[in-house]
Amino acid sequence: MTSGSFMLRLNVLLAIALICSGLYLVKISYESRRLFAEIENAHGTERQLESDRRRLEAERQAQATHLRVESTARTKLNMRAATPANTQYVVDAGLAAAPITAPLTMPPVPASAPMPGASR
Repeated sequence: MTSGSFMLRLNVLLAIALICSGLYLVKISYESRRLFAEIENAHGTERQLESDRRRLEAERQAQATHLRVESTARTKLNMRAATPANTQYVVDAGLAAAPITAPLTMPPVPASAPMPGASR
């Protein structure tokens, strides 16, 4: 009877293992479906965000047209086009004092003289 008792225990143990395996399979299937649904939601969100990005890019390009920038500058900032009549020229005082015939380059240095900043 020990052999029959052993077989009974083995059958019960295998039945428990089979039930646990089935429950684990159901849990994994549920988790797989949940993750798949989450991925599909993420793809939907991605498509929506891409659509919004394209729309905003088109709006930005429309806002940045030359005519729109110019009209905004005129109306909101009270700017006007630069003309010779409304242009003020600034002269550097140091350059204004120099004679017009002054050389703009350094005078030539004799070949025998060392160059400034040259190392030996």
